[in-house]
Amino acid sequence: MNRPPLKIVLLMAVITVVAACAFGADTVIEEIVARVNNQIITRSELNRSREQMQNEERQQGGAESLPHGAEAEKNLLRDLIDQQLLVQKGQDLGITADTELVKKLDELRKQLNLDSMEALEKEAQKQGVSFEEFKQNIRNGIITQEVIQREVGAHINTSPAEVNQFYEDHKAEMEQPEAVRLSEILITPASRPGEDPTPEAVTAAQDKAKEALAELKKGKSFGDVAQKYSDGPSASQGGDLGYFKRGTLAKELEDRTFTMKKDEVTDVIQTKQGYVVLKVNDHRQAGIPPRSAVEAQITEQLYYKKLQPALRSYLTKLREDAFIDIKPGYVDSGASPNQTKPTVTNSAAPAEKEKAKKKKKKFWVL
Repeated sequence: MNRPPLKIVLLMAVITVVAACAFGADTVIEEIVARVNNQIITRSELNRSREQMQNEERQQGGAESLPHGAEAEKNLLRDLIDQQLLVQKGQDLGITADTELVKKLDELRKQLNLDSMEALEKEAQKQGVSFEEFKQNIRNGIITQEVIQREVGAHINTSPAEVNQFYEDHKAEMEQPEAVRLSEILITPASRPGEDPTPEAVTAAQDKAKEALAELKKGKSFGDVAQKYSDGPSASQGGDLGYFKRGTLAKELEDRTFTMKKDEVTDVIQTKQGYVVLKVNDHRQAGIPPRSAVEAQITEQLYYKKLQPALRSYLTKLREDAFIDIKPGYVDSGASPNQTKPTVTNSAAPAEKEKAKKKKKKFWVL
C-alpha cells in the first residue's frame, strides 16, 4: 500500500495569515479537522454529515425517537475517517466503481422520474452540491461497500447449526399474518397539474397497460416490462412493492391478489392512480413459517450481526497502518492507541505553499 512519508506537513499559522491576506476579504477559509494519509476532512464536510443525520432523524420522527442520536453525533468524524480509509483501500485494490457508478446514476434518474442526466445534475445542484461532488459521493459509497465485502464480508461464515439455533430461539417472533408480496406496472394518464386527464389520455393509458400485459404474456420478465412501461416510483426496482397484509390494500385489489398464487399476474385493473397490472411474487400464509422459508433472512441477519464488530476491527487495523492527525477540539471515537501521529516539520513547507497558490478562492486551514 502506498503511504505518504511519516513526516506529513501541516500548514503553519504564519502561512495561513499571509495566504488569507493575499487572497482578499472574500476568500473562503476551510478549516481542516482531520488528515487521513494524503487526504483531508474539513469542517464543512463534518457539518454536511451532521445536517444529513439531522434530516434522517426528522424523517424518522425526530432525534428524541432515536436512542442512539447522541452516539451518532459523537461518531460523525469517526464515520468520515472510516470512509476515507476504505476509499483509499479501494484505490490500493484497484477498485474504480466506474461501471457501477453509471448504473447507479441511471437508477437514481429513473427513481426521480427524470428524462436525462442533465435533469439529474440540476436536482443535485438543488441540494447545494456540484454534480461532480454528487457523483464522487456515490462513487465513494460504492467503493466502500466493495472493500467491506472483499476484505471483511468474504471472511464471515454462518453454519447451519447457527441458523437452526436462531430459528428455534426466535420462533415466537416469527409468527406472521397472511400477506402477499406484489410488483406493479402502473400507467398514469397524462394531465396538466391541477387538471383531470382528458378521455383521450385515459384511453391512451389503458392501451399502454394492455400493451405491457401483452408483453408479459409473450414471456418477458415482469421486472423488465415494469422498467420499460411503469410510471410508478418502483419501476427502477422492477415494480417491487414489498409485502401487504390483509386490510392494507384497496378491497378490490385485496380480493384479487389474496386468491392468487405465487408468480400469477392480474389483468389490467383500473384504479384512482391509473391502470395497473400486479404480480404476486409471494403469498405468505399466516402462522410460523417453516425454517426453509426464512433461512435466507436468518443467514443475512446473522451475517450483519457478525459484520459490525469484524468491520470495526478491520477499520482499527487500517488506522494503525495509516497516518491520521486530528485537530485539537475534535475526537475520532474509532481511534486506536497504536496509531502513528504525523510529525510537523518545516522541510516541506515550500511544497505546501505551492499548493496554496493554486487555491484561487479557498485556503485550507488546520
